[in-house]
Amino acid sequence: MRLADLPAELFEARPHLFSAAVVPVAAEDLARMRDVIAAVERVVALPAWAESVKVGSGGAAGVFMGYDFHLTPAGPQLIEINTNAGGGLLAALQAQRQDVLDAYVAMFRAECGDRELKTLAIVDDRPEEQYLYPEFLGFRQLFAAHGIAAFVCDPAELLLCHGALWVGETKLDLVYNRLTDFAFAEPPHAALREAWLSGATVITPNPAGHARYADKKNLIALTDDAQLADWDIDAETRRILLAGIPRTEAVAAERAEDFWQRRRQLFFKPASGYGSKGAYRGDKLTKRVFDEILAGDYVAQALAPPSTLPVEVDAELMQLKADIRNYVYRGAVQFVAARLYQGQTTNFRTPGGGFAKVIET
Repeated sequence: MRLADLPAELFEARPHLFSAAVVPVAAEDLARMRDVIAAVERVVALPAWAESVKVGSGGAAGVFMGYDFHLTPAGPQLIEINTNAGGGLLAALQAQRQDVLDAYVAMFRAECGDRELKTLAIVDDRPEEQYLYPEFLGFRQLFAAHGIAAFVCDPAELLLCHGALWVGETKLDLVYNRLTDFAFAEPPHAALREAWLSGATVITPNPAGHARYADKKNLIALTDDAQLADWDIDAETRRILLAGIPRTEAVAAERAEDFWQRRRQLFFKPASGYGSKGAYRGDKLTKRVFDEILAGDYVAQALAPPSTLPVEVDAELMQLKADIRNYVYRGAVQFVAARLYQGQTTNFRTPGGGFAKVIET
């Protein structure tokens, strides 16, 4: 399967989806990222962690975990974890990694356990309007090539009936969830939530996985040495976490003056946000926005500026920022890609930016 197999007009409408640049990453940094990921996984596997985030263990592991890093002079810094990391297929196609595509299909089959995966739905609100719609079509082709019938649909097209979830007349073995309503709390997603709670079908990723990994408040505990020690986390794991994740704090109105004074060294993120929405560098904050942050549910993370890469755009060299995403399943890194951008956060609107191939150096 190749990018050329997908409709060219979709990519023409998304001119900054891919970058022609290649991002070199040192083997040592790739190893450090794997160490941080493994350390996080060891903590998340603890019963005490499940109790702290108020979810049970078990169920679908969750496809396309995204561990996003910035490369800094102090080593790679994990800035966030996502349970619905997009772009894994497109980036693998860009890198022409057929082995990774095969691993992705095996991952979805593994989510079904002993049940055979024959049918699935790739679900998002108004999928044709989504920026990564080309990826949905790519998955449909990939699954079809492996004998799996795949549908791209809106959640309104799903029906929960006779203890199963259906799209049209097809009973679904699995739903590949691309929604950003991580708790299935919105009314149009009620059937998905009921199907997940009742076990009518496998839904991956799902709300339990998001609570376990991706709520930004989890980073508070992962950078709290006293809490980790209280959970009997070994010294080496604690060292890896504290060295590899910027210290993260809960933003509280009673500490407003403290956060305001330190804002230039902080990055503010909504605890349940996604796609960099509502995220702010502290040195760019106005008082009005800061007051909104205080009234919301935010965390403050020690600033870990991304590395930059010179990229030629229209015969001129530009310095683009780089975010390094590790696509992970059950703690194992399947693929590493970069996202290049200008501005505060990744945006796929930067000339010369977008997904970029990573090479180990």
